[in-house]
Amino acid sequence: MGSSTEPDALADGVEFWSNPERGGWLTKQGEYIKTWRRRWFVLKQGKLFWFKDPVVNRSSVPRGIIPVATCLTVKGAEDVINRQFAFELSTHRETMYFIADSEKEKEEWINSIGRSIVQHSRSITDREVVDYDSARAAEASRHQ
Repeated sequence: MGSSTEPDALADGVEFWSNPERGGWLTKQGEYIKTWRRRWFVLKQGKLFWFKDPVVNRSSVPRGIIPVATCLTVKGAEDVINRQFAFELSTHRETMYFIADSEKEKEEWINSIGRSIVQHSRSITDREVVDYDSARAAEASRHQ
């Protein structure tokens, strides 16, 4: 996934070290070499960051970043990969698999990521609706 190669550019000013929406250990399957690695994940402002070390500060460098706006679904995946507490995160390009430490953790991650996807999705936003309405109103007033 391209996002994991350019963490600085994709962090986009997000202070991932300060008050994350969610943080915790997950085991993630590698992108190219399909081994499982335990990583510290941080969800903040529509980005899912991961690190080798749970001590995250301003100088920490993320091992990867997933912008949740690129995600289509997040759901349980125990039967897909035959692992307990597994879930998947899907984009147009790929499906990534994660394993939480418990059923409760799995559900909390799914809920947190799901909420973030909804908040940051590229569906029509209120601002865009207002823009369309404003454009129509401006057009109508010019013809009066």
